[in-house]
Amino acid sequence: MFSNTLFLVSALLTIGGAVAVVVSKNLMHACIYLLASLFGVAGLYACIGADFLAATQLVVYAGGVIILMLFAIMLTGGSGNRVNKYGLEKIPAMGNPKTFFFAGFAALVSAAVLIKVLVPVFRNSGTLVATDNAPTVERIGTLLATDHILAFEISSVLLLGALIGAAVISRPRKEIHD
Repeated sequence: MFSNTLFLVSALLTIGGAVAVVVSKNLMHACIYLLASLFGVAGLYACIGADFLAATQLVVYAGGVIILMLFAIMLTGGSGNRVNKYGLEKIPAMGNPKTFFFAGFAALVSAAVLIKVLVPVFRNSGTLVATDNAPTVERIGTLLATDHILAFEISSVLLLGALIGAAVISRPRKEIHD
């Protein structure tokens, strides 16, 4: 009963937040709606037993990306409400006919691929077997510390290099005067 309720609440939160992001005219409100949608996605991950993904969703996206977006909006003054001298709100152009054509074509191709993938799933939906949703954190930790230790260490060195590079790039340069 709890898992069904969690699924329905998470699905409604995800869809409702996504629709509110699209409809919202205020950027700050859109960020808050996106946060709600990301919390819903984390709930959906929890419903299928992917507890590591749910925690990662909350920490990385809800905790990091949304805060970064809010800071960017606050620091740049991205209100989006610009009014011209006639009192009409200026709306930035979102594309030209060429971009609309390519976007429509990409949407048609994506829909065709989605239909091609989902038709066999719905035909065989009666033969699906429910599996036990065991916690995944312990298995992921064990795999990272045993079988995939080299990839884990290489990724940590790459992240350290990116951190040092970002610090070097952002450091103020000293002017050399002769």
